[in-house]
Amino acid sequence: MTADVLPVVSARSAAFGYAGHAVVSDLTFEMASGEVLALLGPNGSGKSTLVRGLLGLNEHLAGELEVLGAPVTRRSDRSRLGYVPQRHTLSGSVRSTVREVVSTGRLPHRPWWRPPNRRDAELVNAALSTVDLADRARTDVATLSGGQQRRVLIARALVSEPTLLIMDEPTAGVDHASQEGLLQVLRRLVDTGVTMLVVTHELAALQGIVDHIVEMDAGQVTFDGTPAGYASHVESVAHQTHRGGGDHHDEVDSRRHHLMRGPYDTGSTTSTQVR
Repeated sequence: MTADVLPVVSARSAAFGYAGHAVVSDLTFEMASGEVLALLGPNGSGKSTLVRGLLGLNEHLAGELEVLGAPVTRRSDRSRLGYVPQRHTLSGSVRSTVREVVSTGRLPHRPWWRPPNRRDAELVNAALSTVDLADRARTDVATLSGGQQRRVLIARALVSEPTLLIMDEPTAGVDHASQEGLLQVLRRLVDTGVTMLVVTHELAALQGIVDHIVEMDAGQVTFDGTPAGYASHVESVAHQTHRGGGDHHDEVDSRRHHLMRGPYDTGSTTSTQVR
């Protein structure tokens, strides 16, 4: 990153939590424009607390965190942050079409009383095409599969024209075929230069699009670097754990399993797919 280009996210010894208690502490990392960052870690590692910190939804207890060039505590324009939640099932209690759900992503950009204009419609059409749902625009979202509903939420986030797109476990809870469809969508976003932070347990499912990995454990950053560097990190941790008789064999083996299934395995023939 050149000196005259501000990082999209810059954290320096930051701490976040609830009711004055720090869940994430001493958080330091940077994220560049156009980058795809995978945020990894076991359940309870602090990933969700970090994401809520980026969105300004929990207490900033210490250090500095700047998002899009401004301290997160002072940010008023949150429409530049797109967010796709982990829960992907859209309620069937109120019938809505795919287009209607996606169109709600434009609400931060216009008064509630103004109907959508031509630009709003064009952005919705473009987002639906990006996620391969243009032919389902008038379909009731409750009838879609889990993977298709996840793509609806990605499209809803895209129509807000975010500078940073944050996705929480986009491939979780969907079958292999749906994961493949989501991967194609994410690759298309990469090609358009969208900056993405993706929280995931399934690194192999994001093969070929990740160029920066941050791993967390117990509220601390335990790795910050490239996919190739992460493969070496996992092997190093595995070696130390097995040599020392540690209690984390299952967790380390799980990391190695995910690496072996994707392009991040140092012996993989598909390693050239890593960006």
